[in-house]
Amino acid sequence: MSAETPAAAPGQFTLRKQQFRAWRGTRPFWAGLFVLLGGFPIMYFPYAHLQLGHLTLAMSTTAGAGSLIIGVLLVVLGISLWFQKHVRVFAGVAAILLALVSIPVSNFGGFILGFLFALVGGAMAVAWAPGASPQPEPPADAAPGEGGAPQAVPLPEQRTDAFGENDLSGTSPANGANGRHSAG
Repeated sequence: MSAETPAAAPGQFTLRKQQFRAWRGTRPFWAGLFVLLGGFPIMYFPYAHLQLGHLTLAMSTTAGAGSLIIGVLLVVLGISLWFQKHVRVFAGVAAILLALVSIPVSNFGGFILGFLFALVGGAMAVAWAPGASPQPEPPADAAPGEGGAPQAVPLPEQRTDAFGENDLSGTSPANGANGRHSAG
């Protein structure tokens, strides 16, 4: 392959990957994923049964319905963070509160796993801020005042006789010290 060889057109997979990356960069994707993943253990563990040989341990609690509601709400909040990025602060605060409520309701928040995922995802959602849209750069050879290379702007005139000869502070622009190099 040489420098003159034209680059191959990107394939369908590469194109879709770039589109997903661009879509993911404009919203709190990872916050939504963490909140979504936090909802599953909170929903699952209160209805799970553990088999130890012939012994079945039911981890069901009396608050199973509460656990189901908290888990479903966390999943919905995670999905809404992906598709409605303007509700990020509300969804983040709601995810944090639901994670805290899941500790006493749902087997210590899905055995701490769901609690931590929802808490971190909610914090990430609250902290996320949309990036600035890229501004088009002005051409380099633009006329003065139209952008391009910065031009020297004249400073306004400064009066050096503002205090007259009675200025004993040593900070007047007339003596050039401006307060520097003075001991008092």
